[in-house]
Amino acid sequence: MLFKQLFDHETWTYTYLIADPVSKDAILIDPVNTHIDKYIELLKAHDLQLKYSLETHVHADHITASGLLRQRLGAQTGVSGLCGAESADIQIQDGDVFKFAGDEQLKVIATPGHTRGSISFLWRDRLFTGDSLLIGGCGRTDFQGGDAGAQYDCITQRLFTLPDETLVYPGHDYQQHWVSSIMQERTINPRLAGKTREQFIEIMNNLNLPKPRLIDEAVPANRYCGLDENERQDAVTLRDETLPLRATTKTEDLVAAAKQRITEINVAKSKQLLAQGNIVLIDTREESEYAAGHIDGALLLPRGMLEFKVGNMPELADKAKTILIYCRLGNRSALAAQTLQQLGYTNVLSMAGGFEAWKSNA
Repeated sequence: MLFKQLFDHETWTYTYLIADPVSKDAILIDPVNTHIDKYIELLKAHDLQLKYSLETHVHADHITASGLLRQRLGAQTGVSGLCGAESADIQIQDGDVFKFAGDEQLKVIATPGHTRGSISFLWRDRLFTGDSLLIGGCGRTDFQGGDAGAQYDCITQRLFTLPDETLVYPGHDYQQHWVSSIMQERTINPRLAGKTREQFIEIMNNLNLPKPRLIDEAVPANRYCGLDENERQDAVTLRDETLPLRATTKTEDLVAAAKQRITEINVAKSKQLLAQGNIVLIDTREESEYAAGHIDGALLLPRGMLEFKVGNMPELADKAKTILIYCRLGNRSALAAQTLQQLGYTNVLSMAGGFEAWKSNA
């Protein structure tokens, strides 16, 4: 088997290539968009076919190359189903197994905490931990639905119970360290070794780290596998029409499931509630869509930035207040409404038919 650890000096990000020179199957974990040409050259040099491009989470510090790799090489993209990246081909779940090169298996271990949808991958004796467990540290937990207690639990109860000799390959390192082991991290990681759950939470809650430099750009882009607005629709079409799905949840299935869990109202009822007042109206489309036309009084909160920005909007400080969400056709708003419910908002509504229905009933 071929294994390579690649490094992006701008964002201190590690990308991993696993491949079989015989079957030609290859997997990339956490690719960075600025290195796509290098990845393609590397694959060609070894005559490899990229089967999967997988993410450990929706990154805040760099933009993934997954969407571009899908466009140029036909690779399937995979992101945790809890990350809100509905355009990914595979909505990864805890316990999933990616099979490649005959008997080779890449196993998924849910490791929430850094973000709600953070996952790790286990291949043979090698563990790819993303930002969950770092060498001598761990990922921050103060944005994107982070939870220090959940992070402590998954590291101590799931990762630290793996064999001592399991190699730990992180998503980043800022000290030029390349690899560690479960025994080393369990024994000397300063944030975790010998720390109780309460002590760990106290440490994480007092890091006072600066906001990631690229977060405003990276998070929404990575919800669409790193593609910009002009590339997204083509990517969705390509996925649905030409790529086979392996135990995959399609966007349509996610929307259908969300609509079973939320409350939808029609345009007439929406107008009635807006006329009565005391309601927050949210437009969950992209900025360009909003600029082209929107409902008066609507606050712009793109689906891709929802979890990141919702806590900073004073209009949404009261989780009991009525919130009405709309998008273009009512699909993104259903997903956004479900997310707000998961974040503790108790009176969230989605406008059926979206802005197109609103215009038709003007």
